[in-house]
Amino acid sequence: MATTMNERDKELSLVQHLGELRTRLMVAAVAVLITTGISFVFATNMIRVLLIPVDCSFIPTYVCDATPTRLIALSPTENFTTYMRVALFSGIALAMPVILYEIYAYIDPALLPNERRFIRFLGLPVILLFVLGMAFCYFVLLPNAIKFLINFGSDVIQNQLRASDYLSFVTTFILGLGLVFEMPVIIYALVRVHVVRRSWLAKQRRYVFLLVFV
Repeated sequence: MATTMNERDKELSLVQHLGELRTRLMVAAVAVLITTGISFVFATNMIRVLLIPVDCSFIPTYVCDATPTRLIALSPTENFTTYMRVALFSGIALAMPVILYEIYAYIDPALLPNERRFIRFLGLPVILLFVLGMAFCYFVLLPNAIKFLINFGSDVIQNQLRASDYLSFVTTFILGLGLVFEMPVIIYALVRVHVVRRSWLAKQRRYVFLLVFV
């Protein structure tokens, strides 16, 4: 009888966890839906902002020559799908605080007090490094990388930037570098939770520094 009651309690506990997970996912999805809808209204302006790195409009001419650029579409639906993609990218970025909070709120009951303090302590550095990485990519790395790629072989190949390809490349590059800048926090967290030992990290410090800074 006691075994049956324990099994029933476990089933109820599992159902409750799944119910809470569903609620958290619904809140995050609604947040993304709202921010994506708002972003779609301003998608034209966001596309113009994403074109600035290839135009080099804020880069000194001795570093990168300004060249006005117009994107092309190769299918009737490409304009709409491109706008939707940009709006979704922006919507996810804007809704990220809500998404992170819902993740934290779901795992919070299972955390020990010191683990809870540790996660809260990492919150601000994670956000700052992510924003710093995206800003570095947008203002420094991306304009020169795009200019190099476009000018490479341009004497025999004419470049025409397709809207979907260019915007996908730019958004992926910006997001990717933002995540790369998270590496110091990730390494610190792995050491604190004893997934990575300090002795091993000390032996591999050359490769770690290369991974973090390059």
